[in-house]
Amino acid sequence: MIKFDHVTKTYRTNVGLDDVSVNINKGDFVFLVGPSGAGKSTFIKLILKEINADGGSILVDGAEVTTLSNREVPELRRKIGTVFQDFRLLPKKTVFENVAFAMEVLHKNKKQIRKQVPQILSLVGITDKAHKYPEELSAGEQQRVAIARAIVNNPTVLIADEPTGNLDPATAAEIMDLLEQINLRGTTIVMVTHAKDIVDKMKKRVIAIEKGKIVRDSEGIYDVFKGEVNGLE
Repeated sequence: MIKFDHVTKTYRTNVGLDDVSVNINKGDFVFLVGPSGAGKSTFIKLILKEINADGGSILVDGAEVTTLSNREVPELRRKIGTVFQDFRLLPKKTVFENVAFAMEVLHKNKKQIRKQVPQILSLVGITDKAHKYPEELSAGEQQRVAIARAIVNNPTVLIADEPTGNLDPATAAEIMDLLEQINLRGTTIVMVTHAKDIVDKMKKRVIAIEKGKIVRDSEGIYDVFKGEVNGLE
């Protein structure tokens, strides 16, 4: 699904990724962890081809990302949903319109939109908020809208960049339950996080990056602060 083969990215004198090789299989749920500046954002931006690698190969759902032309990049990104810490909703559009907008940019017809959007709103548990505006929603509800928008076009991969960063612990737990449901439907999830409690509770695969290198890739509990996998080597 996602394969990095000896990928390197540098920014002048700073290293983004240093000879990174990793394989994320279809249906995986992976936490990407590490200190600030470790290379997590570089990893995500390379998947989306927001930046170009200096060397190596990157495969996403069978496509060689490093050789894609600018015209081919939108097709890649249609396969990838993204969710961010700050939600990034359109403030002058309702919940329904925010989610529908993701379909409209792909030129889906009105019949498809009227059918698909309510289904997705039901999946994420905000059917009753369809005609509300973002400012009328709680932070957790806004993140549910953002997730709905990210998955409404059935992406094969969902990238979640600190999706619980602005949420209280109880709401964060609800969002993680929702992401797990989405993963169980077959969507591959790569989640960037600093939330040790979430990583420990979920017990999913953990890829740890430090100074541009992968220092851990394990199934288990990752101690973000000590940089070790508890009970695993």
